[in-house]
Amino acid sequence: MRAEIISGTLLLSPAPRFRHQRAFGLLVSQPELKLGYGWGATEGGRAWCLVQVAEVHLGIGPDILNPDIAGWRIERAPEVHLYPITAAPDWICEVLSPSTETFDRGTKPPAFAGHGVQHAWLVDPETRRLEVYRRSRAAMREVARFEGDTVVRAEPFDSVELDLAELWG
Repeated sequence: MRAEIISGTLLLSPAPRFRHQRAFGLLVSQPELKLGYGWGATEGGRAWCLVQVAEVHLGIGPDILNPDIAGWRIERAPEVHLYPITAAPDWICEVLSPSTETFDRGTKPPAFAGHGVQHAWLVDPETRRLEVYRRSRAAMREVARFEGDTVVRAEPFDSVELDLAELWG
């Protein structure tokens, strides 16, 4: 089980199933993205730090959130080896599953937006869909939706092509 706390409420969810773990592993390992894990990941000449299943403590309380993937532009990346991580990510990605979709879609995006996260992706391997969100006034607004086996450019990594067919495996 994974535990998260949002606005003082403890939320428990099962660990991701294999298909979903595979999807977020493939997401950051595609050669086209050249993102990888940890320090020195690059995208379009910009450096990123990506952490899979990061525990991020944000705000007073604090809210304790575990996005499937969290990304920080390198110039504002936290010391990811320190615990807890207290810097809001620039981008988060949630891989949806039937047991976590309501929470990942309904509860977490507003919490992340409220803490200043600028970009979010919701990836659904079952429906083969990528939803791209951008923060607007402390809320996440959908800016793009891609389905099927197409090649896309999705912010904040829109300088590189992402092959969704590879993502779905």
